[in-house]
Amino acid sequence: MTGQQAAASQSTHKVQSGQAGLRQASLAIVIVLIVQYALGIGVNLYVTLPDAGDPGHASFFGNGLLLGTHAGLGMFLILAALFVLVRAVMARNVTLIATSAAGLAAILLAAFFGSGFADKLTSGYSLGMALATAAALACYAIGLYVMTARRAKSS
Repeated sequence: MTGQQAAASQSTHKVQSGQAGLRQASLAIVIVLIVQYALGIGVNLYVTLPDAGDPGHASFFGNGLLLGTHAGLGMFLILAALFVLVRAVMARNVTLIATSAAGLAAILLAAFFGSGFADKLTSGYSLGMALATAAALACYAIGLYVMTARRAKSS
């Protein structure tokens, strides 16, 4: 094997390893989004937030373990989505950059609606949170599908 062939082989292995890591990170976000969605349903059904104007009204961490877990997991999702976007940019995969950026935007929108719901307690904010989460799930699922389809095609 020549030096060029060894370098090409090493480069190919590095790209495949990066793609596998990106695929795992995307799958992890999908799973965490599903857990977050379930927690959100639980908060909506079982946590009673104080009325607007009451002390501690919009306190995410002072209104029960379920709401605190939901808010904390939401913050984690923002960081995880940033991580996946950076990995997609490093992999120079245009499709994954687009789906990861859209997924991050949807997660940020869900956080905005969640904050609005905790403040105003209106159904519109709750619906916005749910729809934004569904959009984020769709973005990462599409990204996973594209990665898997490309992997199967190249094998």
